Amino acid sequence: MKILKFIVIVAYIAIVVLLASATIIEKINAPTHIYNSIYFCLLWGILAIAGLAYMLRQRLQKRPVVFCLHSALLIILAGAFITHIFGESGSLHLRLGEKSSTFITDNKDIEMPFEVELVSFSIETYPGTTSPMDYVSNVSFDGNEAVAISMNNIAQYAGYRFYQSGFDNDGQGTYISVSHDPWGISITYIGYALLFVSFLLVLILPNEGFRRQIRLMAVALLFIAPTTALASVEDAPKTLPIDVAKEYCNMYAYYNGRICPLQTVARTFTTKIYGKPTYKGLSAEQVYTGWMFFAPDWIDEPCIKLKGVAAAIVGTNGSYASYNDFFDIGEYKLQEKLNDIYAGKDVDGASDIQNANEKINLLRMLFDGQLTKIFPIADNNGKVAWHHQNDRLPLGIEPERYEFIRKVHDHLGELAFEKNFDNFKYTVGKMRKYQIKEAADVLPSDAQFEAEKVYNSLSSTRLIAIALATIGFVAFFYYIIRWSNEQRPHRIVNIALNVVMAIVVVYQVVIFTLRWFVSGHIPMTNGYETMQFMSLCAIVITLIAQRRFILVVPFGLLLAGLAMMVSMFGESNPQITNLMPVLASPLLSIHVCTIMIAYSLLSFTFFNGLTAIVVSATRSHADKKVGALASVSRLLLYPALCFLSIGIFVGAIWANQSWGRYWGWDPKEVWALITMLIYTIPMHSTLVPALRKPMTLHVFLTIAFLTVLMTYFGVNFLLGGMHSYAAG
Repeated sequence: MKILKFIVIVAYIAIVVLLASATIIEKINAPTHIYNSIYFCLLWGILAIAGLAYMLRQRLQKRPVVFCLHSALLIILAGAFITHIFGESGSLHLRLGEKSSTFITDNKDIEMPFEVELVSFSIETYPGTTSPMDYVSNVSFDGNEAVAISMNNIAQYAGYRFYQSGFDNDGQGTYISVSHDPWGISITYIGYALLFVSFLLVLILPNEGFRRQIRLMAVALLFIAPTTALASVEDAPKTLPIDVAKEYCNMYAYYNGRICPLQTVARTFTTKIYGKPTYKGLSAEQVYTGWMFFAPDWIDEPCIKLKGVAAAIVGTNGSYASYNDFFDIGEYKLQEKLNDIYAGKDVDGASDIQNANEKINLLRMLFDGQLTKIFPIADNNGKVAWHHQNDRLPLGIEPERYEFIRKVHDHLGELAFEKNFDNFKYTVGKMRKYQIKEAADVLPSDAQFEAEKVYNSLSSTRLIAIALATIGFVAFFYYIIRWSNEQRPHRIVNIALNVVMAIVVVYQVVIFTLRWFVSGHIPMTNGYETMQFMSLCAIVITLIAQRRFILVVPFGLLLAGLAMMVSMFGESNPQITNLMPVLASPLLSIHVCTIMIAYSLLSFTFFNGLTAIVVSATRSHADKKVGALASVSRLLLYPALCFLSIGIFVGAIWANQSWGRYWGWDPKEVWALITMLIYTIPMHSTLVPALRKPMTLHVFLTIAFLTVLMTYFGVNFLLGGMHSYAAG
C-alpha cells in the first residue's frame, strides 16, 4: 500500500513539474515535443494505473459518487490516449471547384475514402461594416449536396470532421482542418458527462463532502460603501454648449469596425488623450467638438497625458502637455526617438514614447476628419460604406451629395464660430436624416443606440474600484480584530454596508446587461470584461455567504475592488467591439463564466489563508480560529474545483468545435490544468495527511494561489499563446 501511495504521489508531482517546465521551455526555446513524448504519456499511464489500484485498495467503490468522479477522470485520460494513438488530424486546402481526397499532416498525405469539393466560399460581415462575422465554406462530399462549414459549425461525413480554419486572400480558396477520431472523442465526452454528474452529486447529496462540510460552518455578515468625487469646473478652452455638443454626437459613426453613437467615439477620444472621460468639467462630447471646431483654442491646452521619458522629451514640467509642446519650430520632438524605435534600436521608455505618439496621431486624425466617419454611402447592391469629410468618395456620386459631404463640416464650423447654435442643431438634424435614409437597413436599433449612450454615461468604474478596494482593506483589519475578540460587527455598519453592496450589484448587473445588449454577445471575451465579471461574482458570493462566514465580507470587498482595478490595466473602459468569428459560441460564455466563478472562490481561500497566518502570528491560543478558517477553505474548495473542472472541459469542447481538437497544450490550457491539479491535492488527505492540519492547509492554499495568478496573468503577459486575447 505504501509503495502504491508513493508511486501516485511521485507521478503526480512529476506531471505537475513537467507541465510547468514545458511552458517555460517553449517560451525560452523552440516548441518542445514534451507533450507527445513517450515518457510524458508513460507518466500519465503510471498515474492512471496506480491511481486506479489505489482507489480499489481504499475500497472507494463503496462511495459510488466519489468513485464515479475519479473514474470520469480515468475515462477522459483513456479517451485522450485513444485519440493520441489512433486519431488523425491535418489540413486540407481547396480552391473553388477543386476536389481532393487527401489531407496533409506532418508533411504526409493521408487518404480519405471520399472526395471533397469546394463549391463556394464567402466572408459574412456585420451589417453595414467590413468586420468579419463568419467565414463560410460550402463543400460537397462525393458530389452530394453542398454542406456549410463555418466557425463553430462543423461538417461531418463518414466519420471525418471538418472545421473552417483559414482562407486565401483572394477569397477563392479555403483551409479546412480535418479530424478522424471515431472513438477517442466519444469516450472523452462520456468522461466529461460523468464528471459533470459526479460533481453535481458531490455538491447536493447530504453524505458527500460538501454538505458534510457545511454542517461544520458558523455565521456572520457585512459590506462596502464607495465614495463619490465631485468634478470641479475650471476655466476651460472654448467649445460648444453641452446640449449642442450632445446633439452633434447623437449621430451615427463608423468606428473600430462597428456602427455606434458618435458619443462613443468622443468618449474614447477624450479618455485616450486625457486619461479620463471628462476634462475641466467638460463632457467628452464637448472635448471632442472643441478640438474639432475650436482647434486654435485647444492646441495650447495642457490636456495630453504623458508618462516618463515622453514627458521629459516634450519638455513639460507635469504629467500633461499641449499639442504645441510636441513641436519646436515645426520639428516633431519625438521623431528622432521614433526613428530609433522603428530601426529596432533599444530605446529607453519606448512604450511611453509610442503611447504619446499615438495620441498625437489621434489628434491629427481628428483634424483631418478621419476619426469622424459619419457619411454612409450605399452602392447599387445596397452595400454601405462609411466615409469622412475628406475621404475619397465613390465615382459617380451625385454632385449635391458630394458637396454636402465635402462642405457640411465647414458650414458647421462657421455656425459654431458665430454661436448660431439653432442653425447648428438644424444642420446636424439634416445630417442625421441623411444617415438614416442612406443606411437604415444596417443601423443599430434605436434601443441599442440609446442603450449605448446610457452605457457610456454609466460605465466609469474607476471610483467604485478604488472605493471597494480601500474599504475592503480597512474592513479586513476591522473584521479580524472583531472576530478575534469574539465580537460581531456593529449593527449600523452591517446595515449600511449591505445596502451599498446591493446597490453596487444592481449597478454592475445594469452595466453588464447594457454591454451585452449593445454588443449582441455576452461580454466575457477579453480581460476587461472577464475581470469585471469576476468582481460581480465576488460580490454576489459575498452576499450569499456572509450569513455563514463573517470574514467573507472584507474578502469580497477586496477581491471585487482589486478585480475592477485589474480590469482597467489596459484601458479604464475598452470600447465595445464586434465579436471575432471564433469567439461566437455560447460554449465560450459558459467556459469563461465557470472559470471566473472558480477563480473567485479560490481567491477567498487565499484571503482565508492570509487571515489565518496573521491571526496565528498576532494572537495566542488562536487554534480554534485557524481551524474554523480551515473549515471554510475546505468548504469552498468543493464548488471551486467543480466550477474549475467544468470550465476547463467546456473550454475543451468549445476548442473541439472550433479547431477540431479539444486539447492543444497551449500555455493557458496547461496552467489551468496545473491549477486544477494543485488544488485537488487538499481533497486527498489520505495521500497527504499533513494537509489535515489547519495551518499547513492555509500555507498551502496561500502559495497555491500563485497558480491562479500565473494562469490568468502570467500566461497572458509572459508566455503568450492562443489564449492571450483574454488579457485584452
